[in-house]
Amino acid sequence: MTLPGWRDWAFALKTCAAAILALYLAFWIDLPRPYWALGTVYITSQVLAGATRAKALYRVLGTLLGAAVSVVLVPNLVNAPELLTLAIGLWVAVCLYFSLLDRTPRSYLMMLAGYTAALIGFPAVGEPGAMFDLAVARAEEITLGILCASLVNTLVLPRSAAPLIAARLDAWLREARLWAAGVLGRTGGPPDSQARRVRLAADAIAFDTLATPLRYDGTGSTHAVKAMAILRQHMLMALPVVSAVATRIEALERDRALPPRARALLDGMAAWIAAGADDPAEAARLRREADAVDPPLGVGAAWTELVLASLVARLRDVIDLRQDVRLLQQHLARSTPLTDPLAFRDTAEARTIRHRDHGMALRSAVAVFLVVLATCAIWIATGWPDGAGAPMMASVGCCFFAAQDDPAPSILGFANSAVIGAVVSGIYLFGVLPHATSFEMLALALAPALILCGVCMTQPRTASLAMGSAVNGSALIALQTSYTGDFAAFANSAVAVIGGMWVAALMTRLVRSVGAGWAARRLRTVNRRSLAQAAGRHGAQNGLALAALMLDRIGLIAPRLAALPPEDAEWTADLIAEVRIGINVVALRRGRRDLAADAGTAVAALLADLERHYAGPADAPPAPLLAALDRALDAAVDEPDRPGHREALLGLVGLRLGLFPAALPYAAAPAAHPSEALAA
Repeated sequence: MTLPGWRDWAFALKTCAAAILALYLAFWIDLPRPYWALGTVYITSQVLAGATRAKALYRVLGTLLGAAVSVVLVPNLVNAPELLTLAIGLWVAVCLYFSLLDRTPRSYLMMLAGYTAALIGFPAVGEPGAMFDLAVARAEEITLGILCASLVNTLVLPRSAAPLIAARLDAWLREARLWAAGVLGRTGGPPDSQARRVRLAADAIAFDTLATPLRYDGTGSTHAVKAMAILRQHMLMALPVVSAVATRIEALERDRALPPRARALLDGMAAWIAAGADDPAEAARLRREADAVDPPLGVGAAWTELVLASLVARLRDVIDLRQDVRLLQQHLARSTPLTDPLAFRDTAEARTIRHRDHGMALRSAVAVFLVVLATCAIWIATGWPDGAGAPMMASVGCCFFAAQDDPAPSILGFANSAVIGAVVSGIYLFGVLPHATSFEMLALALAPALILCGVCMTQPRTASLAMGSAVNGSALIALQTSYTGDFAAFANSAVAVIGGMWVAALMTRLVRSVGAGWAARRLRTVNRRSLAQAAGRHGAQNGLALAALMLDRIGLIAPRLAALPPEDAEWTADLIAEVRIGINVVALRRGRRDLAADAGTAVAALLADLERHYAGPADAPPAPLLAALDRALDAAVDEPDRPGHREALLGLVGLRLGLFPAALPYAAAPAAHPSEALAA
């Protein structure tokens, strides 16, 4: 944990000021529970100003939707508590399910709509006739907190995401250049080169969390958002492309078949990339050299010619990606509209493709539904007057941490923050606030605790605890326009809030929790399933779209790799290779339609074998698959040049190198003797 800097203290002071402003306005408007406005400020506030504003609109809309649902459900079902419990629990679960499928700020709309219905609905069952007024008041309090947090973060020392993006982008590009230059220069790589590639994928995926704040920065950076999205996709696509170059260079070096002109081209590209220069003329010269090295693929082309042609194709991709990255980086730095044509255009279409985990979203929805049922059952069975706090805060805790592999520890941490909040609020409620006879005295009394929570929110290790303490403490202290120090009500509320979150943690551990290793292996299984579907699908498909989806999953796998045992190191090394295989499968499918009947039949048989392999257990590719690959190569290599002939050939070469990088070089099957042909 690092010591807070001046920016951290500035954020803490801003957040405290926004909370005091929200509390003052709530008192002035005479809202019934002004402390909800104060707590909402700490839920909403983010270090980056754009992140706060990005979620503000969706939080407001979600609050209004949740309030509307509570107005519909509670008055109509209040006399049937079991049905009301089922209805609110189902609503929270459905909203959480859909929110987890969307990895953008839009997800907050559905998440807020879900647990806002619980926040408003459960405490209101004792006064169903006043449900509409309560819902309107709660929506006003929460909206007021959101608007105050957004306003203060916008006007007072707003912190832009642009400098942070620039610094991280420079670091990522520096690491990627070192890797690419090492591959092209044939200098080899460190023992953790595979881990480096996966880490680069994770770091590229992490730019998603900064691109959204950039859009809402209010600093003129909106034009940079499109450039950032395409740049992020180019960064991801560079990983399988450079990995494919490394595999082809290794194959040619192993066979001692790398021509001198190709060596010169590789050396020139290595120096060009390592220098980091932006010179279109040099890029054009390297493309001309690549064209000169590219061999024609006539009938009976040798294996080394096929590999060299595949290498040159990938080198062209490297040049195009490198030039595009420099261009996009300039647009990002200047925040100018992207009007220049891109050399590697297809990734622009894939920039919005993201993995959606329906299975884990469903498990999270089931978990929160059961948590609501369990806490409501305790509340109803005991006749607990203040028991509404249990299902209310249990649903909030489940929703807050549903995206984690194992939310239970974070929910327990949230419960611990409620304990801290209860202790501090008890001290305030019975020791400090009786002496606060004006709003100014109240604000001065609250400021130290609120500023401390704000400072701790800037530190990753204490952010959740600090936010939970502020939110739960403000709810338990229950500030009103006049002092009411009821210890029994305070204690009952604290027990309900903490107990509800403990039940949520227990139920989540039983139903929802999974290990990081399990989640990583599951994502890899989903990638293999996508490969099987690509191999079995008829018609055209965008290979870069498939690669974008698979790379997005690899970026999600990367942070979880530390939890994997050593014996899993082998399959993690194949992650990028599987992306290359997916690209080649789609290229082969697209190109086989132009092949002659014999070659088309051989390729169809190969694709069927690939579908069976990737639909089954994650075992090493079997030897019959290599034989099927060679049969398809035998049929395709002897064909006259057709429109899709070259694409199909290069797809077969890429598949062979991706699936069997250490296999002996492909050798064409010997032609049948005339007498044998007649006998056949």
